Amino acid sequence: MARRSVLFSPGDDGKKLRKAAAIKADVIVYDLEDAVVPDAKPAARETVREALVDVMPAAPEVCVRVNPVGSGAEDDLAVVLDGPAPDSVMLPKARDASDVRKLASLLETHGVDCPVLALVESAAGVLHAEAIAAAAPTDALVFGAEDLAGDIGATRTASGREVSHARQHVVLAARAAGVSPIDTHYPDFNDLDGLRTDAQAAIELGYDGKLAIHPAQVPVINETFSPDEDRIEWAEQILDARDAADGGVFVVDGEMIDAPQVNQARRVLERAGIDRD
Repeated sequence: MARRSVLFSPGDDGKKLRKAAAIKADVIVYDLEDAVVPDAKPAARETVREALVDVMPAAPEVCVRVNPVGSGAEDDLAVVLDGPAPDSVMLPKARDASDVRKLASLLETHGVDCPVLALVESAAGVLHAEAIAAAAPTDALVFGAEDLAGDIGATRTASGREVSHARQHVVLAARAAGVSPIDTHYPDFNDLDGLRTDAQAAIELGYDGKLAIHPAQVPVINETFSPDEDRIEWAEQILDARDAADGGVFVVDGEMIDAPQVNQARRVLERAGIDRD
């Protein structure tokens, strides 16, 4: 399942939650964490639960970002899951694999078995990214640059050099565990050209998708993460040649092809929504 665009919608605004389901993002995240001030969280939980009743099952993947384990996740799930379960749950500020397992245990208590999108956005989270990604409930590893910069005392710059090591580390951790890496959001939602450049850089690093904080960002992200016809043709040619070789070594356009190119071809077609083994 492609997760090119992952759009946040504030959990305390029922109108936006319902409208978000019609936006062509691959994932809509009903946000109970950063988008909601502490005093409004109890009411927001009810708002999210009611919105899920109205929109589930929805065309896009509907995810709920709960608060961190030990800081509200328990209360979030107790209310939200008193109704239709979302397609997935996002865990913010994941520090290590035990946070993922604790969230999965809470979900199990409510009879829900759904994927966890683990958000690593602290020094501890990045340093434990391999274990977080490898935890059984984790289905995607999400990089959060803004909170990370605050946690380590870095100054955010346009180049992003202050978080470049962590950004690459998250991709490596996700790929090693066989889960999908999702890149951090681009803060200036008015700068669509900058977003396009940043999304292209994320693709070159190996990311499958990107967070969005405004609906206007979604079409740019979807377009950037969707391979063009030439790229799709290349991927299909690789997999056709693999099938014809029937497990043997094969060559495409004079180039010896092995497992890395085959895996890359699979990802290209997955992004394009084409199902190939």
